[in-house]
Amino acid sequence: MKSTTMRLILGLDAPTSGEVLVNGKRYTTFLTPMREVGALLDAGAVHGGRSARDHLLCLARTNGIGPRRVTELLERVGLDGVARKHVGGFSLGMKQRLGIAAALLGDPGVLIFDEPVNGLDPDGVRWIRDLVRSLATQGRTILLSSHLMSEMALTADRIVIVSRGKLIAEATVEELTARHPSLEDAYLALTASSAGHRAGRP
Repeated sequence: MKSTTMRLILGLDAPTSGEVLVNGKRYTTFLTPMREVGALLDAGAVHGGRSARDHLLCLARTNGIGPRRVTELLERVGLDGVARKHVGGFSLGMKQRLGIAAALLGDPGVLIFDEPVNGLDPDGVRWIRDLVRSLATQGRTILLSSHLMSEMALTADRIVIVSRGKLIAEATVEELTARHPSLEDAYLALTASSAGHRAGRP
């Protein structure tokens, strides 16, 4: 459901009713969408025969972004040393870093990351955590999905919990952990309660 929600925001899927707006507009109406919203949904969805640099250059050109920005981001995500190598030979963690670089290309105010720490070693996980915090302090809005509650406790300000396609909680990390020993305990208790309630309905 979380991935579907993100796809709805980006206009990749159509809602059965209602609409999803970003800053009051549908994503598909933005002339240069990468300058408005940056997204990482599937790090593996990259042409394996292209180099990391060429992949980013292609995306940049479609949104009027110059090559200097590509160079800056390859350095920022730690891929400058392999920028001319084919993405097909990258590890999942390297592809995650490339996907993050792509999301940041347009310097957008809104960022959407679906499981961004997948495939990353502990150093990479910490790097993502620090990056997300840094971007948030710049005033950006970041929607980040993860099954790792311990990581969310260290990264997020507000938590949205979805279970069986239903929104069951929206609160700050502090509010949830004030009622439960940990964010993970809060998640388990709330999802179990939701499942039990649904099972008990006539």
